[in-house]
Amino acid sequence: MTTYEEDYARSLADPDGFWGDAASEISWSKPWDKVLEASNPPFYKWFEGGELNTCYNCLDRHVEDGRGNQDALIYDSPMTGQVKKYTYAELTDMVATFAGGLAGLGVSKGDRVLIYMPMVPEAAVAMLACARIGAIHTVVFGGFAPKELATRIDDAKPVCVIASSCGLEPGRIIEYKPLLDGAIELATHKPENSVILQRAECVASMQSGRDHDWQELVASAAPVACVPVAATDPLYILYTSGTTGIPKGVVRDNGGHAVALKWSMKHVYDINPGEVFWAASDIGWVVGHSYIVYAPLLQGCTTILFEGKPVGTPDAGTFWRVIQDHKVKAMFTAPTAFRAIKQQDPNATLIKDYDLSHFETLFLAGERADPDTIIWAQDCLKVPVIDHWWQTETGWPIGANCMGYGMKPVKLGSPTLPVAGYDIRVIDEEDATKEMKAGDIGAIAIKLPLPPGTLPTLWQNDKGYIDSYLKEIPGYYKTGDAGFIDEDGYLFIMARTDDIINVAGHRLSTGGMEEVLAGHRDVAECAVIGAKDALKGQSPLGFVVLNAGVNRADADVSKELVALVREKIGPVASFKVALVVDRLPKTRSGKILRGVMRKIADGEAYNAPGTIEDPAVLTEITEVLAAAGYPAEV
Repeated sequence: MTTYEEDYARSLADPDGFWGDAASEISWSKPWDKVLEASNPPFYKWFEGGELNTCYNCLDRHVEDGRGNQDALIYDSPMTGQVKKYTYAELTDMVATFAGGLAGLGVSKGDRVLIYMPMVPEAAVAMLACARIGAIHTVVFGGFAPKELATRIDDAKPVCVIASSCGLEPGRIIEYKPLLDGAIELATHKPENSVILQRAECVASMQSGRDHDWQELVASAAPVACVPVAATDPLYILYTSGTTGIPKGVVRDNGGHAVALKWSMKHVYDINPGEVFWAASDIGWVVGHSYIVYAPLLQGCTTILFEGKPVGTPDAGTFWRVIQDHKVKAMFTAPTAFRAIKQQDPNATLIKDYDLSHFETLFLAGERADPDTIIWAQDCLKVPVIDHWWQTETGWPIGANCMGYGMKPVKLGSPTLPVAGYDIRVIDEEDATKEMKAGDIGAIAIKLPLPPGTLPTLWQNDKGYIDSYLKEIPGYYKTGDAGFIDEDGYLFIMARTDDIINVAGHRLSTGGMEEVLAGHRDVAECAVIGAKDALKGQSPLGFVVLNAGVNRADADVSKELVALVREKIGPVASFKVALVVDRLPKTRSGKILRGVMRKIADGEAYNAPGTIEDPAVLTEITEVLAAAGYPAEV
């Protein structure tokens, strides 16, 4: 096998040769005319002229290759107490039949289908069935509010919606059908049909003429074959909220996506066919699309679809049970999940109850992995803990310690090195033509063209694509993240560019301060924002959640934290306030809403995103800030 250095260099110098070789791992119904079509920048196309079917590559080809009896998907639900296993042959039959049901409703190639489901096997079946017939799916996180769902219905204009009667959260049932009915009522576009999966926990009322029962549809459907599509045809649209609050429909093509994701399973995650991979995410997010559904199945692996939480279903040992029961080789989750486990079980006492001898690697992504969380996880699990970095827009890792080549030395706080195909630069935010020198913080950008699998544009919004990502740094994709590259070429993601604060003329990273706070023995998780300051422009403001069982005065902990930042970063940070809170406001994917917290601290109007986990937390944060004198008079 080639080395990381050889592959990375070739991917930039000879993208046609490098990705052409990678594409030989995918089954094509028609070969491409050109690997990279670059005649119309910035609208680059990968594998133009080629035809394939993503569902065929995920399912049918493995059955034909003799892998039909291997487990393809394991559904593990502590919410229902169920564990179900589906072989490649069984999953292929389920998908082919449900695809036949969709075809019977008139869904065809190029049509959009909106999927609004919890973490159940049928959610993956629905995605793959759309891919099978060439329909474009757009998955919306189950439980989204009607207004947010209606916005997506009006943008994608689906001919059909696939939904579940409800989703399950610890201690409560969330009825999806009334939310869906409300969204369709609000939306200008009216889908012709909907398919409803009735769950035992909640039976939804059905609207005659529009709503079809999943089981009844499948019972009368005949399985259908895979429909070849162009490599450049969209596989799915995935909405991501922009800074304006208006969702952006990230488009993913079929060809580049299949090639990049299959390549990443071996080279980034070191996962081979037949091995068990678990991405503890949700199908509503890009991680669920890429690494619960598509990549593991493209690689012929066994993937786990988990309906539960890292804590509370039933306790902070649930991840260890899943790893033990299903002989998971590698797991991928967000740092916030491990912070939740650490907060509930700081000494990891529950881990001793489980056999994790098959477990080799933990991958973290989704937000910045603070060194304290990485060290805690390493100490508990006794395996490498690999931070890696990517985005909804890229669909697969930008920077990683690519384990398929052998592990590079870990530098805490760094996702290691650029992944093949990504030419990463750090640009001066004041001068888009100037690159920063090693060690200096700037805007992280990727030189065009982006590699296969990344977004070619936004759904029916080429101008929005250019304005959002390409305009500010011509010739580059602006990631929206800030950081630096050190002398060894290691990448450090310090914060979103919005989270670099200016304190009396000094540009400081809130991420660096969060690292210091997270290192305190009593802190489970934290966030730092920049609040308005009449004298300095901005001053840092810290929020911390303490570990379970900490019985000390909040004021004492705060005093220690202020001293710690002064010691580690210096007086220049001007860090004077650390507020103890019960919880931090987050999206359902675990991202902390620092921008909203900053607006509350500054007394500005804000819109809570539709993805917020619990809006009540914002009220709690507002009260804590008010008690501390925020918003301050500026």
